[in-house]
Formats: sequence, structure tokens, C-alpha cells
Amino acid sequence: MQYQGEIESILYTLGDDGIALSNLASILGIHVSALRQLLAELAAFYETHDGGLTLIHHHDIYQLATKPKFAPILYQYFSEHQPTSLSQAALETMAIVAYQQPVTRIDIDQIRGVHSAGALQTLVARQMIAETGRKDVPGRPILYGTTDYFLDYFGLNSLDELPELSEFNTGQYDASGNLDLFFKDKQPEQAAEERHLNETDTD
Repeated sequence: MQYQGEIESILYTLGDDGIALSNLASILGIHVSALRQLLAELAAFYETHDGGLTLIHHHDIYQLATKPKFAPILYQYFSEHQPTSLSQAALETMAIVAYQQPVTRIDIDQIRGVHSAGALQTLVARQMIAETGRKDVPGRPILYGTTDYFLDYFGLNSLDELPELSEFNTGQYDASGNLDLFFKDKQPEQAAEERHLNETDTD
């Protein structure tokens, strides 16, 4: 199928965010109507072959996903192979979601300064966060928020019980006097090293 490899590569890379039909057509350099037909053929291909993927779309936002029939085995895997603790990247991402929700992956990336797709996937798999809708902007990116399990895990009755950011004794402040939670005010070499470690941590 023409463009199948390109389409799959883009959708796989974007993950849960997916991509708008018009944006994908622009990237591939083809007309929207022609792309819509190609996507319909690709969706039919997935449904008629015994693979694990399916193509879904919502308001012209297309995503690659696993087929619902494989949900039990995925649930079994994650329930048996979850690490006992969260990585630094996951903790940073969870803190941003908790205090900024509803928030998109792009917003999280901008705050952390590194890509957060892996950390988001970990937190969703561990039911700490979940999709809460889509932001009403071009591309309609997914919004994330914390779950009831997040509250139970941390012994909270509601988000109102989250500590104020001013209670964190990090000792790190930026030039404006704001808490520097992600090491932005450290020496450039040290900050770069720590951000590199976080970026390469896909847990």
C-alpha cells in the first residue's frame, strides 16, 4: 500500500497524541481526500489481518492503537512487570500533571525541557494518570489528569490536599524567585547532564 510505511512511522512516533488528517496530508504532500481513502484502506487491512494493531480516529485525529482483544494480556503484563518505584522522569511528569491538570504532553515537555512520552505511558499504565479529554486547539491534543488511584496511592481525599509548592524545600529558585523544580538554575553542565539522564529514562 502506497504511503503505508510513512503513515505507520508517523502515527507510531506520535503515540497517543495522534495527528490531524490535514496535518498528515501536508506532511505527505497529498490531498486530504486521497489520504482519507488511504487511511480507510489501512484500517481495513489491520482489521482483516491477525496483527495486534488497529487504526482509530476521532474528529479527524488518527492514532495507532492495540486491538481491544489484546487488552487482557497487556493488563497481565503490566500488572506483573511494573517496577516497584517510579523513575525521576515519571515523578516529574506526575507532579506537573497533578498541579497543572488538565495538561497536554506538549505542555509537559515544555515545562520539563525534554520529551515525556515514555513517562506518560508509564503513568497511564500504572493508572496514576488518565486521559481526560482533548484540548480545543488545532490537532486536539490529549489532556491528562490524575486518577482516583493517584489519590489513594498518596493518601489524599482530594486534589485540594496537595501541598502548596511553597512547602517544598528544594533550595532552588530561578531569577524571578520561583521554585526551580527541574534544575533550571543549576550550572549549565550539571543541568545538561541531569536532563540527559531524564530524557533517556523511558520508565
